[in-house]
Formats: sequence, C-alpha cells, structure tokens
Amino acid sequence: MKIVQFTEQELTNLFDQRLKAQFDSFKKDLSTDKANDDLLTRTEACEYLKIDSSTLWAWQNKGKVKGYSIVNRRYFKRSELLECLIPVKK
Repeated sequence: MKIVQFTEQELTNLFDQRLKAQFDSFKKDLSTDKANDDLLTRTEACEYLKIDSSTLWAWQNKGKVKGYSIVNRRYFKRSELLECLIPVKK
C-alpha cells in the first residue's frame, strides 16, 4: 500500500477536481430529454393542451395519446404530448 502525502492546497485541488467532474456529470444527466420528461396528471395534460378531459380520453382510446397509470392515477409524459402535435400546412 502506497501512502502519498499531500499539501493542504493539493488536497483541496484534488477534491475540487473530483467534485467538478461529478457535478458536470450530474448536470449532463439532468439536461437529457428523459430528465425533463415531466409526468402530467389528466387535469394538467388537459390544461397544457387546452382541451377538455373527454377529448383527452377519446385521443387516448384512439391511440393518439399514450397514458401511463399508477394504481388508479393516470399520467401523461409532456414530451409525448408534444410529439402528438402535427404541424398544420397552409
């Protein structure tokens, strides 16, 4: 086993470098699409799309919108709701 002696400044620099590397990695993970993929409740999804809950229900039954459930709660991914939107050609 090798024991290395560090000065206080060298040890501080080493910790700073390791913390910066870990922080940068964490920041990169948070900036991915998956990290920004919020789950919206039915009400939030309807407000987000400015539609009625019956419209959301119909779209889900037709397969236009994908829903996820946990117990009796239904959720929708914000990114998938945006993917469902189709640009209108004039």
